[in-house]
Amino acid sequence: MNRLCSAAILSFVSLAAAAEPLPSWRDGATRDAIVDFVDAASSEGSEGFVPANERIAVFDNDGTLWAEQPAYFQLFFAMDRVRAMADQHPQWKDTQPFKAVLENDMEALADAGMEGVVTLVMASHAGNTAEEFEGIVRDWIRTARHPTRDVPYTSLVYQPMLELLEFLRANGFQTWIVSGGGIEFLRVWAEEIYGVPPAQVVGSSIKTRFENRDGRPVIVRLPEIDFVDDKDGKPVGIHRHIGRRPVMAFGNSDGDHQMLQYTAGGDGPRLMGLIHHTDAEREWAYDRDSHIGRLDKALDEARRRNWVVVDMKSDWARIFP
Repeated sequence: MNRLCSAAILSFVSLAAAAEPLPSWRDGATRDAIVDFVDAASSEGSEGFVPANERIAVFDNDGTLWAEQPAYFQLFFAMDRVRAMADQHPQWKDTQPFKAVLENDMEALADAGMEGVVTLVMASHAGNTAEEFEGIVRDWIRTARHPTRDVPYTSLVYQPMLELLEFLRANGFQTWIVSGGGIEFLRVWAEEIYGVPPAQVVGSSIKTRFENRDGRPVIVRLPEIDFVDDKDGKPVGIHRHIGRRPVMAFGNSDGDHQMLQYTAGGDGPRLMGLIHHTDAEREWAYDRDSHIGRLDKALDEARRRNWVVVDMKSDWARIFP
């Protein structure tokens, strides 16, 4: 999705939201709960009013704002980087998990587990400057295509969530991304695609240091994990970057559970939401048994505490832009 197309979509979403909020959401209890909460939060004098400086809404990214099957999209980015760098590292053809990537052996890659994923990320994401990495990500997001859908990854953002982001901003909310994905990976394209500026992205990070290279001051990315913004790391990331407890939070998996609990633990009006992937025809259907985006304990708590559970098949008239 190029810049012109992205701008056109965001403009269309803005106009649609101004005419009628959430046009891609079907009428029903889910849409009503969201619209009623936002209307009350932004209406001074209402019982559910939230002062403007406290209107913080946080969103997971993978599986919440865009798709995440058959694997997290940043993993596909790491795999593409390994393939692009393979000529410089001939030893990779005989070393796991690189061998699995080069041979497109997804079973062997799965067997490598999280340790294998971390190895790939460290090899593919580090050793360059922040500016160099930004250029690499920008080129990839512009040209790469999803392995099974054969469309740009940015075509697999959720139209209803684009509308929700815009609806919130139109009513004085700050919209933040709080993702287990890499913060510098997301910051490259989040503003263009979601309208969320780099300063409002929270994510996992690797360590960096300041250097002078050829007389130019730069930030260098190191092959060492700094912070993992997942599960109980998400409330920590929110505290560290935002400094205020959100009043609205959306996720889709048990990796977002603690973020929703943290949001629910504040005083005053709150809305916690889960995107439940129930549409195998238009997207994917998965929850408790999925190795990607597993939704189990968070779903049970959502139903027990009457959080908003968005049934993609029933609640969304359309899924992709």
